[in-house]
Amino acid sequence: MIVLGIESSCDETGVALVEAAGTQVPRLRAHALHSQVEMHQAYGGVVPELASRDHIRRVLPLAQQVLDEAGCHLADVDVVAYTRGPGLAGALLVGAGVACALGAALGRPVLGVHHLEGHLLSPFLSADPPAFPFIALLVSGGHTQLMQVEGVGRYTLLGETIDDAAGEAFDKSAKLLGLAYPGGPALSRLAEQGDPAAFKLPRPLLHSGDLDFSFAGLKTAVLTQVHKLGDALEQRKADLAASTEAAIVEVLVKKSLAALERSGLRRIVVAGGVGANRRLRSQLDAACARRGVRVHYPELALCTDNGAMIALAAAMRLQGGVQQARADYAFDVRPRWPLGELTEG
Repeated sequence: MIVLGIESSCDETGVALVEAAGTQVPRLRAHALHSQVEMHQAYGGVVPELASRDHIRRVLPLAQQVLDEAGCHLADVDVVAYTRGPGLAGALLVGAGVACALGAALGRPVLGVHHLEGHLLSPFLSADPPAFPFIALLVSGGHTQLMQVEGVGRYTLLGETIDDAAGEAFDKSAKLLGLAYPGGPALSRLAEQGDPAAFKLPRPLLHSGDLDFSFAGLKTAVLTQVHKLGDALEQRKADLAASTEAAIVEVLVKKSLAALERSGLRRIVVAGGVGANRRLRSQLDAACARRGVRVHYPELALCTDNGAMIALAAAMRLQGGVQQARADYAFDVRPRWPLGELTEG
């Protein structure tokens, strides 16, 4: 079974081909990605209308690129998958519309995929894929969640952010520091030059006794330090960036370890854009090694939004009989779609 996956939830257009056979973990045949970062930089953030229009321009050329790289033809595709949500409504409609049009033209079924499930399952495409069950730390954009994962579609929410997510804390703090969009990666790069202990910043909900997160207070603390530094900000910017990153990472690591301890599981998956953060990987790896816990990440190229994770999630749902693809080609999108509403059926 060959699945063509289309991702268009925000500011990346991703297309990929995944092949699934029997019960084996699906393998990635080819993928291509176009990032809109350069286009949105002039505005300091994503402009939804521009994002949608760019998806329209990019998706079919990327699909052809992927087919050529895999040595396949459209007729070889068995299922067309697309991101149904969550994301920007207009951007999601582009991927959904193209996927259903392709499905109708080819006489192939289509399947709408949950964006966050794609991230959650993306480590299965890595050189060191996990095995069920595991704890998942999902840190993607406006989402920070801890899940207990028993299998495809079998997810129990253990904790989530009650305000700003980790990715938002990175981005908003970077903006306060005057860093260019996208702020999160820029802050992480600057942090490598700074002292993570230079500023005493809060670790919200670190000792709350639950597995929820809160990063709004950290953003406020960063703003306070920026005002205090005034003209000296340029000289201390790297230290403040490093201290901010250290605060976010400490909370993520300690809450993840708490989730492992409560569940009794010995395996954790980290997925989403923040999962590419070097400090997070280093500290979580070290902490889990001391406890004999296995840690799995997506390949770095698959941490951001991409079509491979969408094709993979569709393939794994179909393989496991969790869901059936549809051939009526009627579609909708769900800009707000909690992962907890995703069931096995």
